[in-house]
Amino acid sequence: MILLATIAATAGTVVLAQSVGNEQPSNWREANDEVGKFKRGHADILKWEAENLKPTASDKTLPAGFALPTMESAVRAAWKPHLELQRVMSRLGRENVDRVATGQWMDVEARHQRRIEGLDELFEVAVDARKAWLSAVATKQTLSLQQESLEAAEAATELGRRMVKVGNWSRYQQSRVELGLSSEKLAYQQARVAAAQAEQALIKLLRLNGVHQRLELPDSLPDLPKEGLPGDRLAAELQEITAQLPMVNQTKTRINFDLARDAYRAALDVAQSYRNDVMAQRNLIVDESVLQYNGMLKSVWELLTEVQGRAQAQRETISATRDYWVAEADLMWVLQGGEPQSFVTPGAASGAEANTAGH
Repeated sequence: MILLATIAATAGTVVLAQSVGNEQPSNWREANDEVGKFKRGHADILKWEAENLKPTASDKTLPAGFALPTMESAVRAAWKPHLELQRVMSRLGRENVDRVATGQWMDVEARHQRRIEGLDELFEVAVDARKAWLSAVATKQTLSLQQESLEAAEAATELGRRMVKVGNWSRYQQSRVELGLSSEKLAYQQARVAAAQAEQALIKLLRLNGVHQRLELPDSLPDLPKEGLPGDRLAAELQEITAQLPMVNQTKTRINFDLARDAYRAALDVAQSYRNDVMAQRNLIVDESVLQYNGMLKSVWELLTEVQGRAQAQRETISATRDYWVAEADLMWVLQGGEPQSFVTPGAASGAEANTAGH
């Protein structure tokens, strides 16, 4: 909710200019006179409205959904309807089951692959659950961000309409803002549908259809790790798992490992770049733009443009973070003998969604 704090302070909520005084001016000439009392005109009026007017209608409280605060909780929930896995987990042992649930797959000894029948299914269900949870949380986070962008565009459009009515703007200028609002509305609808579909896909995977209509998910994805998995540890794990696999599967696993490792490293580099470089620069630009706006060196439209640029970078950061965690799941699965159908392509819009649909 921090994203549009600066825009909320300058463009505010979309309401009529009657909030300037106790009575609404009888025409827009009087309104224009009222606007003149504020240092920055309409922008300050909308700021005043945002700070002083409260919504009259209360939001309806939705029924509580099925809580899935972490990937671990999603994995454990996904295992439950697979009754055949109870025997597998019993043979694997509680500590190793906990390691699988929490994503510490390299701490599970590879020798179990040969000793425990059905262990591959345990991992397969776990990786599907992790990917579906990541997709649902990422789309929810993106939807929240897109809603803020839409609210900013609505406020900017209302500001433009007021300026047209009092003669401070042309309809040509306003048309460009209206087009921006149309684009934000379309993007919001797309984000809303994507979030709903991802949530329902996770509900279906957990076999909760007809039991729960919605889920309680966290507002954001897990943070990136401080550092990636060391190459020597990965090589050792590969050697250990291939020694436990039939000869026909050893070559496949080595090929899949190379693909999964490369995707993992690239996804981590991209995600870290967005987090450490792109977002740092975008935040700096917005902060400086706010200072220039406060000093009347930038218009509210210029400020809005910079905030929208940061919003786009935030959406890309969400996608990059999701791709990292999906790439990690693929790599961990390969190191247990798994065969993903595809691997993440960092920066591709549909990279992670494709992975959540199948193996």
